[in-house]
Amino acid sequence: MSERTGTTRRIDFAQLGGVAALALLAACSGPTPSTSGAGNASTANVASAPAVVVTDGTFRCIRDLTPVRNFFVGNVLGNVDATVAVAQSPIGGTYPPGSLLQVIPTTAMVKHQPGHNPPTNDWEFIELEVNAQGAKILGRGFEELNMRSGPNCFACHEPAKAAWDMVCEGDHGCPPIPLSPVTLLALQNTDPQCPTIELPQDQHDALAALAASGAPPPAR
Repeated sequence: MSERTGTTRRIDFAQLGGVAALALLAACSGPTPSTSGAGNASTANVASAPAVVVTDGTFRCIRDLTPVRNFFVGNVLGNVDATVAVAQSPIGGTYPPGSLLQVIPTTAMVKHQPGHNPPTNDWEFIELEVNAQGAKILGRGFEELNMRSGPNCFACHEPAKAAWDMVCEGDHGCPPIPLSPVTLLALQNTDPQCPTIELPQDQHDALAALAASGAPPPAR
């Protein structure tokens, strides 16, 4: 899975990223919503806010975003300070349009204009493939998006307490993420879109354990 070369490690992130995305959502075993919220958007609200455009080029090195605890945040409309303020708030809040959140390089959530998709609080969920050349969107959607590994993104985030705007952390009401902080940090530090850095031994061991586990799909 990984090989030392001088002071760097080569990581098979295509394989690891898929395993990690599966593990990240392994606790999600709720029903899969069958309706798309796109038709629920408020035309007036959407028209009055800047459009949030998300393409492959939206996603770059995860470490170029702003770190907040064990995840990274940015804003595709440029309002990074407002996004960071909500992410750092001890009482929660509503993220501004354009907010981009990533825990690992192969998954993301992006906030659209108010009223764009009320059931998900305007969050779009995105699955990515990443390599040294950049990112490619493999899947995207609102209530309807299932990862290739099966779990439904909305089913994971919907239990979050209202104060946290569907963003999951340890005490927000969502199922727990079955990846340790060291594993998350190792995945962030091996994003192939980023400059290569040397991993400490605990992160190297965490990646090896993740790869060995195979992250079996959750029971449904």
